[in-house]
Amino acid sequence: MTAPAPDLLDTMPPPPQRSFASDNAAGAHPAVMDAVVAANDGHALAYGSDAATARCEELFRELFDADVTIRLAFNGTGANIVALATMMASRPGPHQAVICSEWAHINVDETGAPERILATKLIDLPSADAKLSPEQIREQAHVQGVVHHAQPGIVSITQPTELGTLYSVKEIRAVCDTAHDMGLLVHVDGARIANATAALGGTREALRAMTIEAGVDAISFGGTKIGALGAEAVVFLNPTAATGSEFIRKQVTQLASKMRYLAAQFNALLADDLWLQLGVQANGLARTLHAQVAGLPGVDAGPTPAVNSIFPCLAPELIKPLQQWSFFWDWDPSINQVRWMTGWDTTPDDVAAFAAGVRHLTG
Repeated sequence: MTAPAPDLLDTMPPPPQRSFASDNAAGAHPAVMDAVVAANDGHALAYGSDAATARCEELFRELFDADVTIRLAFNGTGANIVALATMMASRPGPHQAVICSEWAHINVDETGAPERILATKLIDLPSADAKLSPEQIREQAHVQGVVHHAQPGIVSITQPTELGTLYSVKEIRAVCDTAHDMGLLVHVDGARIANATAALGGTREALRAMTIEAGVDAISFGGTKIGALGAEAVVFLNPTAATGSEFIRKQVTQLASKMRYLAAQFNALLADDLWLQLGVQANGLARTLHAQVAGLPGVDAGPTPAVNSIFPCLAPELIKPLQQWSFFWDWDPSINQVRWMTGWDTTPDDVAAFAAGVRHLTG
């Protein structure tokens, strides 16, 4: 009598220690944890009147080489709301709308927060690569001055986008020039700005080139996805756009009383450009994983990733066993597309283990 075949999962190699589901699954960097513990020593005045917050503001000004305004926040959605609310308040009237891609986090993944909290309209424009073009923005000029339409006031772009694509410096400058010509302000959702900066040169100069030098008015600068315990920063690059931000942050519930703990996390990440080193590392390991699975039977790995996300299309029979072995998210079930992401703490061993599992199932 023939013995029953072993369960497929029983024959799999050991899974990676770290998940490829999201960079949000990663823990906090040890330097961040140490900084939080150090900040816990003794008393400090609340609401940002402390030495750690002052140091954080100094580090951000050094990073952008400008007298920027920094408002720390608890999470990415909160940072986006602080940025957009302040930018709207710096302009006349409550009738403004935000132009964004249909893929934008503010449009898809924030449970309608901009609409509910800001009482604004999102003009979400179609984009196959999740990027806005100057032409799309210019096409909205026809509603300007028309009383029946919400008036575009802000353009919000995501760098890198939710599809892992990147705006070049030239593209961001063109977006900013077009927006400013139309009297609009420009916001960048930079939840993964470390990965974008790493991909576009890996230097502070690269960050400045695609933000303050390109004409961006404000950026939500991500910390959580690159090793923070939970901290984001709104950096106003245009002084006018920052008007009233100290009051608005409190009003939209993002003012931390014990600000020193948020600041300490950024102080650790910004020191010696740790944030950028981690972005370079995560991006590089995503490219390594892509190279190791590209060409395997049943795996369409897609283009080489620009940042730390890969969007392969897999043979349907591969998806569920792989997810049971080492979980990751579906992306577009209609084409059997999934998403794999590296994080700041992903290791070469994790990549090798995950690729071994894919090869095992495809072999």
